[in-house]
Amino acid sequence: MHPTWMSTTLQAGGGSVMVWGMFSWHELGPLIRVEQCLNSTTYLSIVADQVHPVMLMVYPNGDGFFQDNAPCHGAHIVQEWFQEHEGDFTLLRWLPQSPDLNPIEHLWDEVKRAIRQLVPQPSNLTELDSAVHQAWCQIPCITFQHLVESMPRRIATVLKAKGCPTKY
Repeated sequence: MHPTWMSTTLQAGGGSVMVWGMFSWHELGPLIRVEQCLNSTTYLSIVADQVHPVMLMVYPNGDGFFQDNAPCHGAHIVQEWFQEHEGDFTLLRWLPQSPDLNPIEHLWDEVKRAIRQLVPQPSNLTELDSAVHQAWCQIPCITFQHLVESMPRRIATVLKAKGCPTKY
């Protein structure tokens, strides 16, 4: 019980913010704060109103890729929207919750590590939201470029592992 070996913790959690991050080969995109429960209607609203315009701006020739693993991605209204906009980008269909094939999970780890190192820690949701945005903006370009470059290796490793764990 010596004070130098103890650290304070928040027993019941302190709240959270939900954000949606975008990135491409050459830059991080915006973070979109999700204010309500992420159901198929909210998801479609974010994709149609915020993600789609960014995709069209960054990839005007329709040569961009969109990949997300949210469970509501499979909802009928969402699938219809993707079919209506299939010429605007390529939809990558990955397994849900597959960190091996989802490089953004590694970017979220970067954000979480940066926030854990903050002294003092954010004490309310406004400070946490600000800290998340600041940590996101400080991720070096080389980090997400390496993640994009690693995709062929990741795919080969996942296929070779036949569903077993991988180093990713």
